[in-house]
Amino acid sequence: MSEARTIPFARPWVEEGDRQAVMAVLKGDVLTHGPQGKALEEEFAAFLGGGAHCVSTSSGMAALHLSYWQLGIGPGDEVLVAAQTHTATAHAVEVVGARPVFVDCDPATGNLTPEGLEAALTPRTRAIGLVHFLGVPCDMEGIMDLARRRDLRVIEDCALAVGSRFGGTHVGLYGDAGCFSFYPVKHLTTGDGGMFITHRAELAAQVHKARGFGVDRTFAERSVPGMYDVPTLGLNYRMSDINAALGRSQLRRVGEVLARRRRNFDHLSGLLAGLPGVSTLGARDERGSNSHYCLCAVLEGDLAGRRDRVIAGLNRRGVGTSIYYPHPVPRLKYYRQKYGYAQGAFPGAERISDQSISLPVGPHLGEEEVEYIGAVFAQVIREEQ
Repeated sequence: MSEARTIPFARPWVEEGDRQAVMAVLKGDVLTHGPQGKALEEEFAAFLGGGAHCVSTSSGMAALHLSYWQLGIGPGDEVLVAAQTHTATAHAVEVVGARPVFVDCDPATGNLTPEGLEAALTPRTRAIGLVHFLGVPCDMEGIMDLARRRDLRVIEDCALAVGSRFGGTHVGLYGDAGCFSFYPVKHLTTGDGGMFITHRAELAAQVHKARGFGVDRTFAERSVPGMYDVPTLGLNYRMSDINAALGRSQLRRVGEVLARRRRNFDHLSGLLAGLPGVSTLGARDERGSNSHYCLCAVLEGDLAGRRDRVIAGLNRRGVGTSIYYPHPVPRLKYYRQKYGYAQGAFPGAERISDQSISLPVGPHLGEEEVEYIGAVFAQVIREEQ
């Protein structure tokens, strides 16, 4: 093995063109309410295809909140929510006053299944809050069939799924709404920010107003400067032109980002194949294409209880790691105290949270770094067996 090095789990890929795009905005007179946000929405819609309508937001969480709020989900309603996800997926349901009903995942993919969702339905179920776990698309054909039969709204959390498609359609365009996060280490970044998408033009128009105080006209639409009305309730969930300019620059090389991630993921998967006591999560449905956010290695058998030791061994040798996610959401303190939690209630999610290690495959890695990660991982596993 080559000498030790330091390989971060993730790192923003910011180039000179990105910096110049931001500086161009800073040198001007308009830092928000300007043309950059609208241009990013149009360019992201073109990338998605499928007649997408896009509304830029201040975060992925903002997009999720706007989705439930503008779809009329609220007190008395139940929403089926992935137990294995970031807490934002569930928080968005909580903040509109609805009740999240957590559903376990497929242990091979981390995703919700149509069968699991159907078993969790109650007379109060109004919506499904699904997540494309680590960029692996859910079975959207089966889930949408269930939603149509039971008249359910579908909100897709696509925070790690830029570039993920199912049956040729980009995720986020199957349900009523799709929500993306542009956090610094995602497939593309705006510094922080997000995007609401939908195939429904009228819903996009509602969300556009709601994310900007409910104001009825843009700066360009005001015949008298400063004159507007507020016909509906709204919040300040807008994205600034500074953030949008960075996002536009990043979007121009998203194809290269996805290609690098796929190459690194496939290479590292091959290096880990056959290691005793180790399995990897990934797509099991040939109809879907993965965005390859990271490689999730799950420790089995005697290794299952040694996850933290394995992580420490990797980190000592300079391999950055993460955990997606440290707990099933219903086991987090807020939800545990409010709704209760029974150990073993979500075995698929518990297995991933308690036994998995997320390994880097981002565009900051070259072939030598991937080789090093594979070699170090194998060495640490041998030491623990």
